[in-house]
Amino acid sequence: MAQQTPDVFQVIADPSRRQILQLLSKESLTINALAENFDMSRPAVSKHIKVLYNGGFISIQTIGRQRHCVLKQDGFNAVQQWINYFDSFWQTKLKKLEDVLNAKAVKK
Repeated sequence: MAQQTPDVFQVIADPSRRQILQLLSKESLTINALAENFDMSRPAVSKHIKVLYNGGFISIQTIGRQRHCVLKQDGFNAVQQWINYFDSFWQTKLKKLEDVLNAKAVKK
């Protein structure tokens, strides 16, 4: 059975995963270094890392015996595309409203 691509919004819905992303925005970190920032077990942090990895938000690079987590753009691109869609939707609606209001102002 093929693995489904996770919903990016479910991936970033968890506050711990969002905090991991914020930590990684400053520098790449090992899983152990990430785990030090949380009041949870290393296996729990590893599960969050796996969700972020499967969602395309991070990559994992093995350097020696350590695994470094690095931000990856794919997941963020999916979020941005969704935002852009609704940005365009609202811009279109607001432009139509502006046209209607301008037309009414001209008639006065």
